[in-house]
Amino acid sequence: MAFQKINVANPIVEMDGDEMTRVIWKSIKDKLILPFLELDIKYYDLGLPYRDETDDKVTTDSAEATLKYNVAIKCATITPDEARVKEFGLKQMWKSPNGTIRNILNGTVFREPILCKNIPRLVPGWTKAICIGRHAFGDQYRATDSVIKGAGKLTLVFVPEGGGEKTELKVFNFKGERSVSLTMYNTDESIRSFAEASMTTAFEKKWALYLSTKNTILKKLDGRFKDIFQEVFGAKWKLKFGVVGIGYKLGSLEIRGVNPFRGEGGYEGPAKNYEGNVQSIFLVQGFGTLGLEAFFLVFPGGKAFEAETTPGTVSRPFWVSSKGGGTHPKSQASLFSRAKGFTPRAKMGGKGKLLGFPEKVGASFLGVIGGGKKAQGLAFFFQGSKLSKKPFLNPGEFIGSGATGVSEKIFA
Repeated sequence: MAFQKINVANPIVEMDGDEMTRVIWKSIKDKLILPFLELDIKYYDLGLPYRDETDDKVTTDSAEATLKYNVAIKCATITPDEARVKEFGLKQMWKSPNGTIRNILNGTVFREPILCKNIPRLVPGWTKAICIGRHAFGDQYRATDSVIKGAGKLTLVFVPEGGGEKTELKVFNFKGERSVSLTMYNTDESIRSFAEASMTTAFEKKWALYLSTKNTILKKLDGRFKDIFQEVFGAKWKLKFGVVGIGYKLGSLEIRGVNPFRGEGGYEGPAKNYEGNVQSIFLVQGFGTLGLEAFFLVFPGGKAFEAETTPGTVSRPFWVSSKGGGTHPKSQASLFSRAKGFTPRAKMGGKGKLLGFPEKVGASFLGVIGGGKKAQGLAFFFQGSKLSKKPFLNPGEFIGSGATGVSEKIFA
């Protein structure tokens, strides 16, 4: 008897990506999403060639569509450097699509490991997950950097809208032939939204919240993060945190870099844009592998949600795949992110069987991994340079191993 697909009441925005993650992205959609779900996909091609063709307008369009439809699922994309500009014949060195999207959406990126019983941890004492909340607006990812030619004075000027006295800040007197400069920004509104998202997530998880800054050096910039977090916590969250037995603390980057190794995990650590990126990578890796993590972007007020796959398009496996090979070290990360995007879609409308769909997909593939079957990334973690084809599954094999379990769980 033919089974009935789960109806998804509202659209999902799909942001396609580059290279090998684009290949595996389509495979997951064809084998694990479309056979089980009846849904309206709003598709945006964020592959580098089409971004170049549209002068990157497609990136902005995809972000605006996410604001309209509330839920998006994004594939990994290339942020081009000089080599990529030459390789693809680009018009210019386009900025990070992630940076553009996050700046428009003004969200917070959360990354945390997906724990699996047979994946050994580099830090054995971590028995609970650690979630890093990364502020995804402004700072280095939307900064203006430039090469300064010749000697001269660099001055930062602020001109008030509607008139008023301008403010000039002396930055540096350059003496040499060439120098570099960087100007970046943030806003109270965005920092406040970051604080709200961080505290909401910590409260839902019933985990302590530890903010890390460098306010001893960046007294104005990081000091503003420190002050706003304290204001938001005192005004809205202090009593709520007390009721569930969790707390909030501020610490320096150095302290937050050491303290995780002294405990069992089970907390959330919000950080600024770049610092949060670095911290999340080494912490998730400490739990075993970047191939098993939840990576998602939450917007202010919980109005919208974007699930992302682990960054990196993996060039070498793409060329292997294009020649008939079948390797991909991020199969599991891609499918977990694909599935996770349907949780907020279900909560915002649709519910029913859709609400349990991501958990059933995740449980099926954790069962595959727990049973000893691994995609390339996990197999490499166990065997290192001695890795051969035999002990790991290619993407199609890995997805196929879990697809039967997904079907059994959904249509039981």
